[in-house]
Amino acid sequence: MTFQKTLTSAANDELKHLGRLLGNARERRKHGQLVLEGLHLLQSAIDAGLTIDAVYVNESAQHHGELLPLLARLARRLAVLVATPVLAKVTALATPAEVLTVCRRPAPQPTAAGAPCVMLDDVQDPGNLGTILRCAAAANVRDVYLSKGCVDVYSPKVLRAGMGAHFALHIHEAADLPAVLATWPGRKLVTHLEGSVSLYGQNLAGDVAFVFGNEGAGVSADVLAAADLRVRIPMPGHAESLNVAMAATVCLFERVRQLEAGS
Repeated sequence: MTFQKTLTSAANDELKHLGRLLGNARERRKHGQLVLEGLHLLQSAIDAGLTIDAVYVNESAQHHGELLPLLARLARRLAVLVATPVLAKVTALATPAEVLTVCRRPAPQPTAAGAPCVMLDDVQDPGNLGTILRCAAAANVRDVYLSKGCVDVYSPKVLRAGMGAHFALHIHEAADLPAVLATWPGRKLVTHLEGSVSLYGQNLAGDVAFVFGNEGAGVSADVLAAADLRVRIPMPGHAESLNVAMAATVCLFERVRQLEAGS
């Protein structure tokens, strides 16, 4: 593989820009870009048809068997080799990934008709958000709505946790959740401990909106008022609550189970 050039200094303007994209949500929004770390996310981006602006290859991984076929699918001018110690200064990972890919932020997509959706109210932990996206994609959800208070969905930590799920979903950022719920044509279920009914007694087929709240505060009062049903996940043990990502997994795959049982 012939690379466009080799970068050997962290003072290089390209790498400074890469570092700002990795560390700052405002920079990512300003430039309409995101950074993918690792081979799997590069492959996911290529398969999804994302616009790729640059590919920075870790010098120590330049002969990796999985990397070369991926680079062969890209324009040769995109591939830049970076010395491993230099790349280590740019990324927050203890060990730099094989490749860092700069992509254009995906354009908003229209809502998918006749499908369930997930709405997230101020979910702030990157690992939780990425896990929920991965779960939603696996459960055949198409639309995910994020309130303004959610962590940046295209932060490196969320992207790593999502494992490519971002590109299988229609992600709606900075959504006015009460307004979206007001026009949602199907059932609107919010996980809540008070005044709730068991998740397992509900018919989850059809256009169901699943609403999950902040890790500590839960859903806001406005969002809670806009939902038409409060559900709880039965917990016969000693835990008071579930992590929001785990709660989302239980709810979404209970829907999958019901659909499988009814087919």
